Amino acid sequence: MDRAQKEKVVEELGQIFESSGVVVVAQYVGLTVAEMQALRAQMRDAGGAVRVAKNKLAKIALEGKPCASISGLLTGMTVLAYSEDPVAAAKVVEDYAKANPKLVVLGGAMGETALDAAGVKAVAAMPSREELIASIVGCIGAPASNIAGAIGAPASNIASILTTLEEREAA
Repeated sequence: MDRAQKEKVVEELGQIFESSGVVVVAQYVGLTVAEMQALRAQMRDAGGAVRVAKNKLAKIALEGKPCASISGLLTGMTVLAYSEDPVAAAKVVEDYAKANPKLVVLGGAMGETALDAAGVKAVAAMPSREELIASIVGCIGAPASNIAGAIGAPASNIASILTTLEEREAA
């Protein structure tokens, strides 16, 4: 790599570190190319990406960024998984690490907050943005249906009372 290519990589990594909701650092010693491609595919499906870069270039790109705290994790064969959704990358990496013990989660960052391996696991356990939106919509919609049922209930109760009274008079 010549100097211009290195500068381009540092610039790309800097943009990744600034725009990502979460960055997860993991070691991938022993992963085959096929396994790494499977991880990349899963991450792409979740709306994230995986990047392997020289640690020295990644450390340079981290200078002055919100997630600069992860520079200590960048030793050995490391892979960076990131996504704009603060939960997606952590979920995919954590799930993949469960299925493939060669991928070891070292930690990560969520904005300015540094995460250790347990922190990444905790973030992975959180519901995703889409799941939260769905639950909020469900909570908002439930009272409306309850109100409609409550408004309709007195009318049906009155109708059944009137029917009962008519039957009594007829008898």
